[in-house]
Amino acid sequence: MLQSYRSALDCHIFRADFECALERQPSMFQAFSETGKANLAALVSRVQAMTVAAIMILLMVVVAVSTVHLGYLIGKEMWAPPRFLIPVQGLLELFGYFLLVLIGVELLETVKMYLKKDVIHVRVVIEVALIAMARKAITEEPHDVSPLTLFGIAALILALGVTAFLHRDTQNQETHGR
Repeated sequence: MLQSYRSALDCHIFRADFECALERQPSMFQAFSETGKANLAALVSRVQAMTVAAIMILLMVVVAVSTVHLGYLIGKEMWAPPRFLIPVQGLLELFGYFLLVLIGVELLETVKMYLKKDVIHVRVVIEVALIAMARKAITEEPHDVSPLTLFGIAALILALGVTAFLHRDTQNQETHGR
């Protein structure tokens, strides 16, 4: 009786009421049999696979449409007077769009690797981040942005570069068995 009183007092003084209620209630997964747990895990895996497949299909559509749009933009810039000469601002916009399509391709590669091996490869994620930051650095007008923002972009690119180098170095050491 005294133990029960101490336990109730401990719950109400030191911890939130919902934590005490959780201790008194059995876990919802304890009610499942082992077969039920296996069926639930299989269902979650199927839903996860369908979700990843849907994301990959949608990403392929976006990359294909973006590539066609990039071709249209290049044609439009080249046919505008003076023909076959693209102004600097137009080049910056085109390069930014090129990098945006490249980010989509790298994201597609990330999803493909996830489908194949059920893991996300750090190298691909670092590459996508580097491409995104390079796009930001190329398309950003220095006089429109505060110096602190430019410093932040530079710091992020440096940090991602160091991360890519260290990751590559770690991969080389693991490959050569050092």
